[in-house]
Amino acid sequence: MEDQYKTVAREMTTKCKIQRSLFIAHVRETPTEKEARAFIARTSSEHKQATHNCWAYRIGVGKDEVSYFDDNGEPRGTAGKPIYGAILSRGITNVAVVVTRYFGGKKLGVRGLIEAYAGAAGDAIDHAGIITKRLRTTFSFTCTYAQLDQVHHLLNQLEGEILESSYSDSVKLTIAVPRSQAPQLQKSLADLAR
Repeated sequence: MEDQYKTVAREMTTKCKIQRSLFIAHVRETPTEKEARAFIARTSSEHKQATHNCWAYRIGVGKDEVSYFDDNGEPRGTAGKPIYGAILSRGITNVAVVVTRYFGGKKLGVRGLIEAYAGAAGDAIDHAGIITKRLRTTFSFTCTYAQLDQVHHLLNQLEGEILESSYSDSVKLTIAVPRSQAPQLQKSLADLAR
């Protein structure tokens, strides 16, 4: 089970002019499909006067991966797919890229469009930087005060952390561990609860 993935380090916008057309590439980490679609909608709305707002996103890893792309009126396969190709070629996920085009009056042709969109997307991703993150699984768990030290010890062993805690008659915890450690954590917490 893979615990790591690569994504962009920060949100970034870059610009370039190609044959008098202005290409503005926007990239952002989007951990969910909902966030990706919201970023695309917001960016497209900010540039509603543009000729095209073409986009692609990739969310998740392995069998959980979801990806889409859209040419937004450009000839089929000349914008969304090249943007998606820039994402794939850098091996990143949980990311959305929108490339806005303000037409400059000169047609680029199919090859020119593919190169322009792929280049603009790649430039934005490269400027954003790429980082490695760990996939984590989150659990909610309730324990006694007497068990709390054991839970802390277990989390240290499994590279986990406490995200939230609530103290009353018992201790309610929201904890996260690397995805590969989740089965071991579930077993250990079940043993502890007996």
